[in-house]
Amino acid sequence: MSIGELIRKYREQAGLTQDHLAARVGISKPYLSNIETGRIKNPPSDGVLKSIEGALGFPTDELLRLAHLARTPLDVRHERELLETELAKLRGVLKEFLFRSKNLPEGQPGMGSLAASLQCQADNKPPSGGGAIPLINKISEDYPLHFNDLDYPSNVADEYVRCVDVHDTQAFAVRVVGDSMEPRYRHGDIVVFSPHTTAQSGDDCFVRLEGGATTFKRCYHDDDTTLRLQPLNSRYPAEMLGREKVTGLWPAIIRIERLR
Repeated sequence: MSIGELIRKYREQAGLTQDHLAARVGISKPYLSNIETGRIKNPPSDGVLKSIEGALGFPTDELLRLAHLARTPLDVRHERELLETELAKLRGVLKEFLFRSKNLPEGQPGMGSLAASLQCQADNKPPSGGGAIPLINKISEDYPLHFNDLDYPSNVADEYVRCVDVHDTQAFAVRVVGDSMEPRYRHGDIVVFSPHTTAQSGDDCFVRLEGGATTFKRCYHDDDTTLRLQPLNSRYPAEMLGREKVTGLWPAIIRIERLR
């Protein structure tokens, strides 16, 4: 849950309107609204967050902790997540060792093999959190116009998803908009596309058209000169385009389905 969503939840639980909370904190209602809806790119100042914590009864420094984490560069956050995961793993190894060895007297033959087994678990390669892939559209903004995959700056996106086994450094993710690709893809699902993977006939692709428009469709190479963009929802007709009208064609490699 984001900082804004958390603030809105606590405010509503406290029975306060945005007007009431903004007045208590000393900020404008439009600014509070932008915080709650995530329309500001950077978290509010520590002073504003402390005032909100006090007004809504948050645990001490809870919002500050989330804000400081959000301001931390992505690579540093990734490293911190890996260290926390490795620490939890080592704690689990120690707990398992103590549990399994409590009934084994010192020097018993089974003790050495138990220690070796758990040492092997501890020495395994730390788990990977997956690569950070830029999510290039908001669900309310349709597919981005004039999107260019070439040297896409991975540090400019507002949001990222993490996926393992994605080796394309130019991979990007898009939220599905509308129902034209149902039932396989639903509104709000996240799909990862790989510019460095060659699209085959029948692949589901993110398509850039001449003039800058973009769309997401199943693509068929019906002949050497024509590309058929086929929605999966039978309510929508296919579109036939000359190959020269398509300036970008990137196949989907991962789908992240929204269950709730």
